[in-house]
Amino acid sequence: MRVAEADILIIPGYKGSPDDHWQSRWERKLSTARRVGQKEWSKPVVEDWTNAVADAVNGCQRPVVLVAHSLGVAAAVQALGKCERPIAGGFFVAPPDVANDAIRPKHLRTFGPYPRDPLPFPSLVVASRNDMFSSFEAAEDIAGAWGSLFIDAGEIGHINADSGHGPWPEGLLTFGRFMSRLPHG
Repeated sequence: MRVAEADILIIPGYKGSPDDHWQSRWERKLSTARRVGQKEWSKPVVEDWTNAVADAVNGCQRPVVLVAHSLGVAAAVQALGKCERPIAGGFFVAPPDVANDAIRPKHLRTFGPYPRDPLPFPSLVVASRNDMFSSFEAAEDIAGAWGSLFIDAGEIGHINADSGHGPWPEGLLTFGRFMSRLPHG
């Protein structure tokens, strides 16, 4: 599938994605990408966030591809039961361990636990070995439960602008390969 054939939904995590974050850069670069907005980025409420994701999916006209980072992954996966349109693929980066009692701020835990059923669409999970919001093992475990292709990104932090992943060209190349393997809508 080509980018022009899909509605690409950018789903940021906790506190959103600033202008220098790879998601914001991709949103500007990919012609059919748009951000799923949230009323409150710094005090996420699971019901509000999942409704925003479902509303965005249900408003799409082309095949839907989700591009979620961090808490956006949790919101996207938790929203699936509310989505009336099929999803063509999910590109999930740095999913937080929302079942971990040590996660901070604590209200992020309201997004867990993750459903463990296989996802009904092709998906890919990219995780770092030293992400402060999830152990590598927890990310690998949930990717396996979902039936996602799992990519070990090495020791690169939370894969955000703070960890040096503003442009993240390797991620964009990986996303391009992922898109090319999705069935045409």
